[in-house]
Amino acid sequence: MLLEHFLSLYHKVKAMKKTVITSIIIGAFSSANAQYFTKVFNSPLASDSGDSRSVNWIDVNNDGFVDCFISNGPFGGQNNQLYINNGTGNFTKVLNDTIVKDGDPSDGATFADIDNDGDVDAFVANWYNVNNLMYANEGSGNFTKVGTGIQVNDLGYSETASWGDYDKDGFVDLYVCNSAGARKNFLYHSNGNGTFTKITAGTIANDQFFSRCANWVDIDSDGDLDMFVSNENNNNENIYRNDGGGTFLKLTTGPLLTNGDSTMSGSWADYDNDGDLDVFLANDRSYNALFRNDGNFVFTKMISDTVSRTRSNSFSSAWSDVDNDGDQDLFVTNSFAATQLLNYFYINNGDGTFSRNSTDAIVADSSWSYGCAFGDYDNDGFEDLVVATCRYNNIDRPHFMYHNNSNSNNWCTFTLTGTVSNRSAIGARVYVKAIINGNTVWQMRELSAQSSYCGQNDMRAHFGLGDATQIDSVKVVWPLGLTEYYTNVSSNQFATYVEGATIGIFEKNKKERIHIYPNPSDGMIIIKMGKDFTANDKVVITSTDGKVVAEFHTGNVKQISIDTKKYNLKTGVYNVMIVRGNSVTTEKLILK
Repeated sequence: MLLEHFLSLYHKVKAMKKTVITSIIIGAFSSANAQYFTKVFNSPLASDSGDSRSVNWIDVNNDGFVDCFISNGPFGGQNNQLYINNGTGNFTKVLNDTIVKDGDPSDGATFADIDNDGDVDAFVANWYNVNNLMYANEGSGNFTKVGTGIQVNDLGYSETASWGDYDKDGFVDLYVCNSAGARKNFLYHSNGNGTFTKITAGTIANDQFFSRCANWVDIDSDGDLDMFVSNENNNNENIYRNDGGGTFLKLTTGPLLTNGDSTMSGSWADYDNDGDLDVFLANDRSYNALFRNDGNFVFTKMISDTVSRTRSNSFSSAWSDVDNDGDQDLFVTNSFAATQLLNYFYINNGDGTFSRNSTDAIVADSSWSYGCAFGDYDNDGFEDLVVATCRYNNIDRPHFMYHNNSNSNNWCTFTLTGTVSNRSAIGARVYVKAIINGNTVWQMRELSAQSSYCGQNDMRAHFGLGDATQIDSVKVVWPLGLTEYYTNVSSNQFATYVEGATIGIFEKNKKERIHIYPNPSDGMIIIKMGKDFTANDKVVITSTDGKVVAEFHTGNVKQISIDTKKYNLKTGVYNVMIVRGNSVTTEKLILK
């Protein structure tokens, strides 16, 4: 896919004439100064105020519309805020739920389905050596405070946190950043029942930096989540490479890890559509930084682009394809200077460079802006923006809320539900191939529970498609390794994919096809075979790494029952193969 994309770009550039280049420059300038957003005033989310920190777009009540959580964190404490989406483009503020009644000095927050029961739960980080907070979702957007467990009784100066299944057991684990006190970050491993065990071994749990932001991200695209930590006070950043089995190796070389700045936020996205995740670093009292991922943990610092050439007091950042043209744009917040500050907005030019937009509504408001996140709150296919604002001159400031004005570009948004993988599908990747403006373009999104420091974007995977009315191919790589494909997907829709749903479809016109059901299964499966199978055929079940875990002959029957527990098969994805001489028919099996 990378070669196809490269050749497309090469021939496009080779064929350019001077007049075409001129028109592209003019078009880029026009696009950079277009008006994409309108500021919203008539909503509780826009008119409310606080000494605010984190913005999280999550669907807490499973009604198909994203709700908004905003944390608040002054020294004396302040209640956090939750706004329920009415489905009409407006919100209702939650007043009586426990999640908005703690009155603690809260900073970052992260949401995920920690117990795989079908709804998102919450973790909120507190500073000032106050215990952190966890809330269990009761299924309708009402929360119960979790009072027991090490994760809520571990005093610290916590900045923010992120969920991610680092050991691929189907349950999300938690990493928490600390910037003062002992300055050790917290790693909590899920026990699979809503409780956690604190991990105390390894550099990932014992390093002492001034840490601000944690990103679980598959940096080397090898199928497991690595940990990237952004550090302030001129500390270098940290990468802990996931080597499997719950072990991590700390990496220390390369420009990304020797940048040494006061970094508040790390935001990962495939901005150049080459199939891997690049990273933007938001720095305070310095220049921001953009690093291109060249593969295998090698990065190139992009020093000449406007994204990296503006001196800043930046704290948070968020990627989104704002104009739905097929590449991701960037928003950056600024805060804590002698005066109130404007924020930054950069439009992706589609060639690996950016143009700064200085006229849009989202860069017209001066304040002390903190966390930010994109989310399509009115389900119109264009991602909107909310920015948390901090107390300035002892006065709490209203949040900034901006609606993304639709243009004629197409889009598609995907909701993923894990069955064997974690229910929130955190760590899953969605790849989309479409013909945009005559060029074959692959795009990729990786689902994350923390898109920046104090920011969680809408967890639905959103793609801009430009003039493409149809997606040629969709590839979904689930966290536990299952890969599923879809073709000829219509644009301008919200598509929902469930892990394993495409597995085991029985095609009657194919004699050698097999049908496995139920799939996913919790132990007992039935294998139905086509008409041409014989008594000499074998059933072989292998793990995803190719190890044979069960093998037997089919006999003369066309349907057999197998108790997978008899073979001590654990939760995961398996290959079921029918071997007929030199012919092999394979289907995937998911065990819950």
